[in-house]
Amino acid sequence: MSTDVTAKSPAPAPPGGSGPAADGLLGVMLAGLRRNMRQYGMLIALGLIVVLFAIWTDGDLLLPRNVSNLVLQNSYILILAIGMMLVIIAGHIDLSVGSLTAFTGAFAAVLTVQHGVSWPVALVLCLVMGAVAGSIQGYLIAYLGIPSFIVTLAGMLLFRGLTEILLKGQTLGPFPDGLQKLGNGFLPEVGPNTNYHNLTLLLGLVLIAAVVWQEFRDRRRQQEFSLDVLPARLFLLKLTALVAAILVVTLLLASYKGTPIVLIVLGVLVVGYGYVMRNAVFGRHIYAIGGNLPAAKLSGVKDKKVTFYVFLNMGVLAALAGLVVAARLNAASPKAGVNFELEAIASSFIGGASMSGGVGTVLGAIIGGLVLGVLNNGMNLLSVGTDWQQVIKGLALLLAVGFDVWNKRKSGS
Repeated sequence: MSTDVTAKSPAPAPPGGSGPAADGLLGVMLAGLRRNMRQYGMLIALGLIVVLFAIWTDGDLLLPRNVSNLVLQNSYILILAIGMMLVIIAGHIDLSVGSLTAFTGAFAAVLTVQHGVSWPVALVLCLVMGAVAGSIQGYLIAYLGIPSFIVTLAGMLLFRGLTEILLKGQTLGPFPDGLQKLGNGFLPEVGPNTNYHNLTLLLGLVLIAAVVWQEFRDRRRQQEFSLDVLPARLFLLKLTALVAAILVVTLLLASYKGTPIVLIVLGVLVVGYGYVMRNAVFGRHIYAIGGNLPAAKLSGVKDKKVTFYVFLNMGVLAALAGLVVAARLNAASPKAGVNFELEAIASSFIGGASMSGGVGTVLGAIIGGLVLGVLNNGMNLLSVGTDWQQVIKGLALLLAVGFDVWNKRKSGS
């Protein structure tokens, strides 16, 4: 007795596009998203937070004036977050940056207000002072082996005390006009009257072109080395989202006063440090000593020298942030910079840094800082009390670090 087995051909896909082919494409896209969740998770979260607060505030969050203020109010935290991300990637921490920003502002005020030093000279001297402060801490950490937590905790107390001594407990100002523009200035108007800031529109178009070129270039290089790349549709979706975001921000800024000068400074820092961390030997060494210090030593990485320069760099960026804060307030205050170190650390961890070191990106630090900045700004627009603001920001940090732990465990399994 024989059994007749007849192979059945698969049913054709329905016209709606939900057949096996569509399911396979969706699966590939979801798999690509899962593989890159660490990279894109907080970017998606930032987009959702912006949308939610835009709805809750009846659009006030995305008013041109508010977007401009959002950039000015968070610029110094973003500057600190870039340096802090490098410190955390190297496996360390810096608790002194808030006090160092206050001390830099006090130093600038004493130079320009009390002694009449021209603001460009004062700016250079403040950056040099930040480099000296960072190098001292870096030497103690790298060459004497004192834990960074202890050294920078001592630095936090030291610089806060020196700020009080310099200012004698009083607020000192105002600053020269040139220095004020660092924290409050905008690029000048050029060209015909178009009801928009023409130079901002031009910069936005240049940035869009640069981003599109860079994305295609990176994708082509990854394919040349047979590395995993995003599926084509997911890549185009990502590129479209980036271009749309840049275009919206450009139009919002151009419809108010234009591009803040500090945003240009921040853009230069992001591009420069992003290149160093991706392409330069020094950046790869930072990742190496944070990811696996014994292996890095065996590979010939000069870990002490790298650590020293990481903290020197943090000192310079803290000094720059201090100048921006003082310029924005148009005065140096003994209470300036309070909790800035916590904001910078939180921005780094929310942006994807790992507690164990060796993981993180400059762009991630910016995204983390923007998440906190939008949360602060949105809650202020909604008149949320400072007590609940602290609770919400603490939960945001906890969720970000929890996501990092969960993601690493899932990747390991």
